[in-house]
Amino acid sequence: MNPDLDQIWQWLATVPDPEIPVISVVDLGIVRGVAWQGDTLEISVTPTYSGCPATTVISADITTALRQKGVDHITIKQQLSPPWTTDWLSDTGREKLQKYGIAPPQASGRPKNCPQCHSIDLEKISQFGSTPCKALWRCKACLEPFDYFKCH
Repeated sequence: MNPDLDQIWQWLATVPDPEIPVISVVDLGIVRGVAWQGDTLEISVTPTYSGCPATTVISADITTALRQKGVDHITIKQQLSPPWTTDWLSDTGREKLQKYGIAPPQASGRPKNCPQCHSIDLEKISQFGSTPCKALWRCKACLEPFDYFKCH
């Protein structure tokens, strides 16, 4: 008998994003659907960027995690439409990013505050941070640089 979909979602919620391991692929909002097609589990995943270098690793990590739970037949489908948006990040995911030192995306297109000291006196250093989905900012109060997860 196949595990129910609620159980599958719980298992997927433990699979970390390879670039930001503090957040799961579910909290990141890239897992768009889970369904049984006969005895094959079909998972739809939308990458954060169409050229995201972590896409292959994410698919492999999902497959490995589910096989460890006894799911033998898995198909990962890339779902490019609609494109991923930072609106799909869960509230829990946003909190985890902040605690990890990455400013979560804001509708304004700039960080709300420094994830270290919470100052609002900030400056952008570079449009590109440690990964293509992040920009590099610095807090003028504590002088610490930090990644800001770009809004898109």
